[in-house]
Amino acid sequence: MSAGWVAGSVRGRLLLGRRLGPGGALDLAQAGSVSEALALLAASPYGRAADLAGDVAAAQRAIASTLLLQLRLLAGWLPPAGVGAVRALAGWFELVNIEGRLAYLLGHDPEHPFELGSLSTSWPALSRAQTPGDLRAALAASAWGDPGGEEPEDVHLFLRAAWARRVLAEAPEARDWVGGALALLAARGLGRGAALRSGALSPLLGAGWERAQTVEALAAELPRSAAWALDGCADPADLWRGESAWWGRVERDGEELARGREGRGTVVGVVALLAADARRASMAIAAAARGEVALVGGVDVLA
Repeated sequence: MSAGWVAGSVRGRLLLGRRLGPGGALDLAQAGSVSEALALLAASPYGRAADLAGDVAAAQRAIASTLLLQLRLLAGWLPPAGVGAVRALAGWFELVNIEGRLAYLLGHDPEHPFELGSLSTSWPALSRAQTPGDLRAALAASAWGDPGGEEPEDVHLFLRAAWARRVLAEAPEARDWVGGALALLAARGLGRGAALRSGALSPLLGAGWERAQTVEALAAELPRSAAWALDGCADPADLWRGESAWWGRVERDGEELARGREGRGTVVGVVALLAADARRASMAIAAAARGEVALVGGVDVLA
């Protein structure tokens, strides 16, 4: 085991020691208002969000930015193979930047992009696109590939499929997480027409799933490595259960990986646990804004 893997694994475990955790998230959710929740957040790893006004979306984006900074710090301690794994897992941030750029080019208000640093794959070139056509051409010339169109829904699906392939290649420990996430993506798109039948997911989910008209039929057509995320979901209204189960699986697997021998598995586990904690903090801020603990269907999703 190289010194870089050992240093990165140790650094990652230290980052885990500063998580907000379920108890801290519950305190945020019960704060009663965004301003009170941000005051509590100031003493947490997400303290940068406390400087924002009472805007839930801005606070949640600041929490995500804190997670990205943690991943950049972690990558700085790792050998090249470890950086590749973290970069692939952090691809969500570049994906959001790309979708934000496309939205801006289509007339929406601009959003400040996430600062990717060494975790960028192609963002500097993509950020210079001046038209949707420019963005598609830049994607085609990048590691992401050609989305095959410029419509937001097509790009949305393509980017997630491309991200899934990169994670599978660089962090195979996340195989079942990727499968479950793609199953949920496919289930959300049932009945939405040709965009979801474009074939972007077929190389990852196998044949037959495109014919499904219900969540249960979809689950029956998927490999078990993907279908598990749809357990207990009878129709699209139940998919929140699948998402909650997905995050629960990611966190349980992440804990096991992070306790293992120093190396890529430990790093993948650390990234998963940091992401789960950031999600929990983001949900808690939203719950505080509503003035209620985050309960969905009687289940505490902050647990």
